[in-house]
Amino acid sequence: MARRTVYHVLPTDNGWEGKKEGAQRASVTGDTKLEVVTNTIIIAKNNKPSSVKIHKTDGTFEEERTYGNDPYPPRG
Repeated sequence: MARRTVYHVLPTDNGWEGKKEGAQRASVTGDTKLEVVTNTIIIAKNNKPSSVKIHKTDGTFEEERTYGNDPYPPRG
C-alpha cells in the first residue's frame, strides 16, 4: 500500500491555509475555513490514499478525514 499523503488545514494571520505535510508553501489559501477545507478535500481525493487533518482557530487538532484505501478495523 502506498504511503498516505497528509494535508493540514490551519489558521493563519490572514485567514486559512491547506498545506501538504512537510511543504513550505500552502496548496490552498482562503478567507474562510469552509472554503479551504472544501478545496483541500478536493486535492486530497485526487491524491489517494490521503487524509486531511483539520485544526481549530487556536491551532489544536479538530478532526481527520481519510480518502482512499483505509482498512477498518485499523491494523496494529
